[in-house]
Amino acid sequence: MKFIRTVAALLMAGLAAGCSMPAVDTLQPDLATSGAETPEAAKIAALKADILALGPGIDPVEAQRVAETAVREPLRWAKEWQVVDPPLVHNMKVNHGLRPRGLCKDWADDLQVAMWGLNLKTIDLHRAIANSRNVKLEHSVLIVSAKGAPMEQGIVLDPWRQGMGRLWWSKTLEDPRYHWDAREDVFAWKREWKARVAEGR
Repeated sequence: MKFIRTVAALLMAGLAAGCSMPAVDTLQPDLATSGAETPEAAKIAALKADILALGPGIDPVEAQRVAETAVREPLRWAKEWQVVDPPLVHNMKVNHGLRPRGLCKDWADDLQVAMWGLNLKTIDLHRAIANSRNVKLEHSVLIVSAKGAPMEQGIVLDPWRQGMGRLWWSKTLEDPRYHWDAREDVFAWKREWKARVAEGR
C-alpha cells in the first residue's frame, strides 16, 4: 500500500511540473538501423529526409546539421542532467531540486540555443506551447520549418516526450497528442488575462 501511495505521489508531482503527458499514448518507436551504422544514425537520416520534404529551398547541409543537433544534443543533455527516469518522474525531481534541468521548457530552450548556433539560412525556428488554456498543463517545444513558412507547416522537435533525451518528432498538424500555439500568442494572451484580473474584470 505504501508503494502504491508513493507512485501516486510521484505521478501527481510530475503533473504539477509544467509538462503534461496523457496516461495512454503510442510513442514514436526507435528506428531500426535500416542499413545505417546505428539507430542514432538512422534517426538522423530519417529526420533529415523529413526536414528536406518541408520545401525545395532547404539546404541539405543545413537539414543534416539540424537533424544531428536535434538527435544528438538532447542525449548529451540527458547525461548532464542525470535523466534516468520517465519524463513525469524526472519533472518531479527537477521541481524538488534533485536534478538541475529537464522540464519540457528546458529541452526546448536549449535546443533553440543550439539551433541558433547553426546560423541557419533556409530553415526557420518557432517556439510553441500546448495546453495553455485548459486543465492540462503546458508543454513547450521547438518547431522547424522552411524559411518563411509558418510553424503549422513545420516539424515538432520534442526531446522530452519519450524521456532520456530521445527525440520524438512529427509534422506540426499531425501531432497525435498536442495542438500547438505560437509561444508569442500564448504570452500575449497571458499578459491580457493578467491585466484583466488586475483590473477586476
